[in-house]
Amino acid sequence: MFGIRRVYDDVLPANQDALAQVKELLRSQFSAVSRAEAERISGQLRNPFKHSWVTVIYVAENGRHKVRGFAMLMHDPQQRFSYLDFIAAAPGMTGRGIGGALYEIAREEAKLLKSRGLFFECLPDESAECASEEMFRQNTARLKFYERYGARPLVSNKYQMPIKPGDSCMPFLVYDALGEQKPPSRRFVKQVVRSILERKYGDILTPEYVGKVVNSFRDDPVKIREPRYVKKVPAAEVKPHRALEKILMVVNDRHAIHHVKERGYVESPVRIDSVLAELVPSGLAERVEPVAFPDRHITDVHDRGFVEYLKRACALMPEGKSLYPYVFPIRNAARPPKDLSVRAGYYCIDTFTPLNRNAYIAARRAVDCTLTAARAVTEGRRIAYALVRPPGHHAERKVFGGFCYFNNAAVAAQHLSAVGKVAILDIDYHHGNGTQDIFYERADVLTVSIHGHPNFAYPYFSGFAEETGHGQGAGFNLNLPLPEVQNSEQYRHALAKALDRVAVFAPLVLVVSLGLDTAKGDPTGTWTLSAKDFEANGRMIGRMHLPTLVVQEGGYRTRTLGANALAFFRGLVEAVGAR
Repeated sequence: MFGIRRVYDDVLPANQDALAQVKELLRSQFSAVSRAEAERISGQLRNPFKHSWVTVIYVAENGRHKVRGFAMLMHDPQQRFSYLDFIAAAPGMTGRGIGGALYEIAREEAKLLKSRGLFFECLPDESAECASEEMFRQNTARLKFYERYGARPLVSNKYQMPIKPGDSCMPFLVYDALGEQKPPSRRFVKQVVRSILERKYGDILTPEYVGKVVNSFRDDPVKIREPRYVKKVPAAEVKPHRALEKILMVVNDRHAIHHVKERGYVESPVRIDSVLAELVPSGLAERVEPVAFPDRHITDVHDRGFVEYLKRACALMPEGKSLYPYVFPIRNAARPPKDLSVRAGYYCIDTFTPLNRNAYIAARRAVDCTLTAARAVTEGRRIAYALVRPPGHHAERKVFGGFCYFNNAAVAAQHLSAVGKVAILDIDYHHGNGTQDIFYERADVLTVSIHGHPNFAYPYFSGFAEETGHGQGAGFNLNLPLPEVQNSEQYRHALAKALDRVAVFAPLVLVVSLGLDTAKGDPTGTWTLSAKDFEANGRMIGRMHLPTLVVQEGGYRTRTLGANALAFFRGLVEAVGAR
């Protein structure tokens, strides 16, 4: 079995490893490729405009992340064509469906990029041109395979013209119309041929040679070879998915047990159901099961005594009963109250976040879900979504509150910081006081929060603009408190400012604390964002082109919650895939 994913960068360790295997496979399968040419792949991913076209790499991997095949597609956004530079399966893997799967992915990608055609080179299926019978059979098999998709060589031209005397077995230029019926125009093909020859072979071809080949295309439209192997060539229509690589979604499968049915408690199980009802049918997301992680990931960001208290206090609560903090002693670490019910106020910041038997279980599983999604990002997934409740961004190092027990985003950011700098962008209506508290003195994790001003919005005591970090963390916390009345344009202006700060920080990974309580009609907020606004916000964030982990926080108007979540992810995915 194998899975196919896109490699977007050469920064994440998983991508570095995949690219190293691609380069090795490239040089072993294509003898004409030099070490220097193989090494240029990393630079092409980092700076596509320097190389005049966008490089897209897909790898087929087994469960142990061993690359079993790859496809490298070059896209010219100006002339709107795609060129399949390389496609290969590892030795011993031919005939197992890898090449076919990669070619179909390349076709879908080319279609998504609005290409007017997919071009590639293929050695000729003419026995006189082949050095051996084995080569003839291989070339014939390849062209027969491509013909099934309607891809055939362009004929009546000099693309096969020898570069120097004695050259033989020069390749065809093959054209895949991607389901279109009309053959390509002469003008378009001449532009494509010049681009391919100058960009790919510019160091060995003379301008005279390029000119002769380009000008040899005289038919308009350009002629395509008649089918040779398939009697009736299908249209081979391409219907690309909205996103070739789906969002990896991890849902808290134990969230429903944390159901506080008291009046006014809006953090309810239906929140998750509302999002799933919209996101699953859309086809944007691929759901995976959560994996259990050790407690040390929690105690990396939360005080061990606090964690042990939550675990013990919840376990001792009678079934169906909830304890709300009602006494808030001065936090004297040497004299915490002995009674567990009284001690709740020692660890809590409000009177509406209860302790009950299932709160710890649900919150602990939310952490597992978020870490599962975070690990997927380190393994190369571009977008992962932890759809969890209870939320987490109000949980500080030593206290809980605001419906939050463990800070899911902070736990994930701590885990991700092992591979590089991390930025956390909190777009919940309420300030992420817990996230700020945990990373306030650190420079390797940037925390940015857009929220209602604490003069009127929970948690009231943090989120002011002058809170910018302390010690080594000075300058690495940005709060953007906004007025009680906020329109869409004003919000996007604040989001642009937040993203500018993220860009300057240049993180390896972006963590988004997604609050949907900025929506119109949310019972905990005052703003009026619509689905259209959430899509625009998602698109702005996606244009950062960063590996992104989205962690669900607030959002309590269940009538529109799912539609707003879907709109956000639609914008995010489209922007990420447009690169």
